[in-house]
Amino acid sequence: MAGILYVVGTPIGNLGDMSPRAVETLASVDFIAAEDTRVSLKLLNHFEIKKPLISYFEHNRKEKGELIVSRILGGESCALVTDAGMPAVSDPGEDLVALCHERGVTVNAVPGPSAFVAAIALSGLPVSRFTFEGFLSMNKASRREHLNDIKDEKRTLVFYEAPHKLLATLKDFYKTLGDRRIALVREITKIHEEVIRTTLSEAIAKYESESPRGEFVLVIEGKQETNDEVTLDDAISLAKHYLNEGMSVSMAAKQAAKETGIKKGDIYKVLQEE
Repeated sequence: MAGILYVVGTPIGNLGDMSPRAVETLASVDFIAAEDTRVSLKLLNHFEIKKPLISYFEHNRKEKGELIVSRILGGESCALVTDAGMPAVSDPGEDLVALCHERGVTVNAVPGPSAFVAAIALSGLPVSRFTFEGFLSMNKASRREHLNDIKDEKRTLVFYEAPHKLLATLKDFYKTLGDRRIALVREITKIHEEVIRTTLSEAIAKYESESPRGEFVLVIEGKQETNDEVTLDDAISLAKHYLNEGMSVSMAAKQAAKETGIKKGDIYKVLQEE
């Protein structure tokens, strides 16, 4: 009789988030397929679990995928884990799950933490409808195609990004999407967990003057309906109204942009020149 592949969610920062069922599953399987065996070994040691580990990651997924499925078909059960969070989500485990289904292997989920789910819950942006986009490609052509595909998306957009790529990614978003609201959620469940609610232009300014730290989930508002009859002059007039009410130039431009759909940067530039 064939074994089972268990897709096991693991903590994204706080080991207290490991579920009892996840611990029980890891302790009961015959072997564990891990994205990085060194990371997973620390987790296993913490819970005093001793099981054979096999590496399964982006660059060996085809070869190791066949080996893992062969062992499962031979009667062994396997737990699939990633470094943090739920395997197969923006993760090479997706291919292993697909291969198991193709070969008739039973796949069971042991749900656990997920960074993007936690981030949208923390973002404060509309998330009744959203689209998870994972990481932007580093290939320029693929990156440009991805950005063009989502520029008119009305649902909230969710991306992952590493700190050393964050500033370039924010600039690409601003260039393609305009100045939208964004929540930058970093270090989820860790000591320095933080939610930075701002705009793309303000986020760029922030990280041009300081180095980002930690892994980020970026939650960006979707394209908003705009009134085609509203002009930049209309937005300037509205912003001046808010200036007269005591708002700062930045806040007046931000509020006028929100109400008219005109880019905040364009409004701000004119106000600064006058």
